[in-house]
Amino acid sequence: MEELNKLEVKGIEKKIEFFVKIIKDEEFKTFLSGKYDRASATLSIYAGAGGQDSQDWVTMLLRMYERFCQSKGFKTKVLHQSFGEGGGPEGRIGTKSVTIEIQGIYAYGFLKKESGVHRLVRISPFSPQKLRHTSFALVEVLPEIEKDIEKEIKIKPEDLKMDFYRASGPGGQYVNRRETAVRITHLPTGIVASCQSERLQGQNRERAMKMIYSKLYQLKEKEQQKEISKIKGKAVSASWGNQIRSYVLHPYKLVKDLRTNIETSNTEGVLDGNLDQFVEEEIKSKL
Repeated sequence: MEELNKLEVKGIEKKIEFFVKIIKDEEFKTFLSGKYDRASATLSIYAGAGGQDSQDWVTMLLRMYERFCQSKGFKTKVLHQSFGEGGGPEGRIGTKSVTIEIQGIYAYGFLKKESGVHRLVRISPFSPQKLRHTSFALVEVLPEIEKDIEKEIKIKPEDLKMDFYRASGPGGQYVNRRETAVRITHLPTGIVASCQSERLQGQNRERAMKMIYSKLYQLKEKEQQKEISKIKGKAVSASWGNQIRSYVLHPYKLVKDLRTNIETSNTEGVLDGNLDQFVEEEIKSKL
């Protein structure tokens, strides 16, 4: 009887934890009132200086964000991935750049503050001498823009350059033999968007154009913010130099957000997708 009661208590505790988490998430959503906070999102990660280590860092960040999205009930899909050098330890293959689509209500709201430079310090698995190495990766988060944005942002056909190529995987393994992958360049701004996830060229082109519109919209927003900052007399730092979070795995373990000073020694948990404390504090601190 006593054993049965213990099981019942554990079951009740789990249910309470589940409902507390739901309530907490719903309360947090009250902080998300931006124009596109309820929208789905695309998240891109780019390797910085550091060769194989930085490319490996991109792959680690990709896994971290996929795990975080899974915990929130968001669906993810890789739209484009450019693989780096192979031949690393344990068969590791790095990633030069990757873009994922994140479908779900409030996906952009939860992830929008992840944009910026992420820094990793660790003993390099690629160093025969086991030397400490610092790697950088740039994260870019864009909202899924409404269709009527085309009325607000005009794109001339002659301003676009389209390249078609074969979608490839690690080791040069072709996904298919046709040139279905699409890369679109907006010539006036140099903005580039790629997609290789769909089998049909037209579908990849449509997804890439959606990203072009999102990037142009974000660029427009940044330019407006710069003008306001100039009027107020505030300096505007370059986005690539704006390091937002540091992940130290050696000589000690610490993940620290440089904007809110939130930190934790549970580096394994963070890299496994447990980002709630960082995401929530950053969004609340900007209100």
